[in-house]
Amino acid sequence: MHGLWQGEAPLILASKSMARRALLAAAAIPFEPLASAVDERAIEMTLRDKHAGAAEIAARLAEAKARSVAAHRPGRLVLGADQTLAFEGRSLSKPGTLTEARAQLLGFSGRTHELQSALYVVRDGRVLFETVATARMTCRAYDEEFVDRYMAAAGEAVLASVGAYQIEGPGIHLFEAIEGDNATILGLPLLPLLGFLRREGCLA
Repeated sequence: MHGLWQGEAPLILASKSMARRALLAAAAIPFEPLASAVDERAIEMTLRDKHAGAAEIAARLAEAKARSVAAHRPGRLVLGADQTLAFEGRSLSKPGTLTEARAQLLGFSGRTHELQSALYVVRDGRVLFETVATARMTCRAYDEEFVDRYMAAAGEAVLASVGAYQIEGPGIHLFEAIEGDNATILGLPLLPLLGFLRREGCLA
């Protein structure tokens, strides 16, 4: 075979995330995107009612996505991924409105939050690999005027991520320190995934 990919068929990505698609494409991993039909918010609400932490919520959602798609793709490796945000003892979801996003961003000022990025690889109902990686994000101290300027620059994209920012865009201006790799921040712990795929014989 030519190239790095040695698998018999492309990986299936059970996610709508453009950031995850871009990460796999940049790593020269062939994949087929296929969004799952699971009700993520219902699963999340059930877990929150049970006082599950951010890491557990991300893991259960990633697993549910992978299992849902794998059930319809026998013999295929299916990757499910999800990301949650932990802030001062709370697990946050994507802001539903611009007002919620603004309040969340103001709350982050001068403080540190964590992004929990989980992935599961499933084939024929069996979990072959799972991991959760953490990135610590420390925001600089900023005021309401800055948040309004940032939101004007970022636009509706603030509603597309759990933190109300994309560090590959204007969101980078929010931070003074970041601990964690870029792939984890974007929602896919890529290095652990590559290690698994090599052990599985899918990568050179």
